[in-house]
Amino acid sequence: MSQAPGAQPNLPSVYHERQRLELCAVHALNNVLQQQLFSQEAADEICKRPLSQLALPQVLGLILNLPSPMSLGLLSLPVRRRHWVALRQVGGIYYNLDSKLRAPEVLGDEDGVRAFLAAALAQGLCEVLLVVTKEVEEKGCWLRTD
Repeated sequence: MSQAPGAQPNLPSVYHERQRLELCAVHALNNVLQQQLFSQEAADEICKRPLSQLALPQVLGLILNLPSPMSLGLLSLPVRRRHWVALRQVGGIYYNLDSKLRAPEVLGDEDGVRAFLAAALAQGLCEVLLVVTKEVEEKGCWLRTD
């Protein structure tokens, strides 16, 4: 039996959320899961909750994508760009290794890096990538279980 040009054979129903605001991570999750399970609020809560559960000694470093204000001399422009920032522990001390800084900024111990992360997340529109070894990733031990 032939089909009309452009007609599709019996395809399964596919769940697909279209882009709304800047919620592409939420849409991507729901599209992969093939149903609307996550809202912006739920995704935000998940991002905040693992912060206290991070097993920082298991993490080689963190890479943050942050909003970065743009200026022209002393004039602040209403344009927001994105900037990637690295955080890393060296010799038992955590540092902000932002390439825009003249020198690494000391964040201190785990409490200091957690405070920095909390402040960055509170600004909104922040993404955090964890850099871990393959072994840590496979074991999933970058999160504390307690």
